[in-house]
Amino acid sequence: MPIQFTTDGSPGHRRLALWQDIVCDVFVGLDCKSDLGSAFHGSVTQAALGKAVCSEVCSDRQRVFRTPSRIARSDQDFVLIALGDRGAGGVVQDGRETVIHPGEFALYDTTRPYELKFNDAFSQTIFKVPREMLQRRLGRTEALTAMSFGGNAPLERLAYDFIYRLCQSADRIDPGNAAVLSEQAVDLLAMALSERLGKTSLPSSTHRSALLYRLKAHIRSRLADPDLSLSETAAALGISPRYVNDLLADEDTSFQRYVLAERLAQCRRDLASPVLAHRHVSEIAFAWGFNDLSHFGRVFREHFGMSPRGFRQSQLRH
Repeated sequence: MPIQFTTDGSPGHRRLALWQDIVCDVFVGLDCKSDLGSAFHGSVTQAALGKAVCSEVCSDRQRVFRTPSRIARSDQDFVLIALGDRGAGGVVQDGRETVIHPGEFALYDTTRPYELKFNDAFSQTIFKVPREMLQRRLGRTEALTAMSFGGNAPLERLAYDFIYRLCQSADRIDPGNAAVLSEQAVDLLAMALSERLGKTSLPSSTHRSALLYRLKAHIRSRLADPDLSLSETAAALGISPRYVNDLLADEDTSFQRYVLAERLAQCRRDLASPVLAHRHVSEIAFAWGFNDLSHFGRVFREHFGMSPRGFRQSQLRH
């Protein structure tokens, strides 16, 4: 991403004040302090990615504070995922403190006070997402802030690599693809975090949210299998079929309705794609677990108001 905001070229006595303005505009209302005075340097990039925002911060040593007074004057409701690239940075929130090294990431929540500590020059990639994007997958975030992720856990490393590389290309991604990719990034992030949640003692509501996410992830990974069943899914998660439906009832659905809705959504996406225009409707339906074409056509029309073929033609005309 090209640099959009920098202190370079500004008078020395104005650099910290300018940096304060830059950081507040790009992220949320913050207070920044540094003992470097006129020697201070900093730059920020920024690119939208669906509902999320990707930024890269390169700066000299400083302290950053999200204070109660700043929060009281703001309605911004985000979770920031900070990915270490160069140097180290400390995060303090919710009674915990951690250090982000290169290859690691940590979360902090803009609705509660936090402090960031940088004792030397550093660069970080920041993935800013609306809190509800993460909350609807995992529940409340208090148990996840100011903890370091990455290390040797495969899912955490995968989440770091995917989000980092995605942010590097954010300004060159088509807006339609960007929205999908940002959701996938949060899906992967939530999957990595839910694995960590299973190893900590958390309120039952948080465990329930994490289990619901794992249930959805299992279903999505098996959508193409026409034999995907309630009993198999329950066994894979180590819970009863009744509890599977109890979890999904929190979102006013059931196992069968959720599977059908997810399969239809994937078929709808593929039917709208010019890249897949050469594939028959039946191929797309069977690829997503349907095994009866007439049944597929009927439920597709019930959900989307037109036949699969009619929907494809309407989309490809645009």
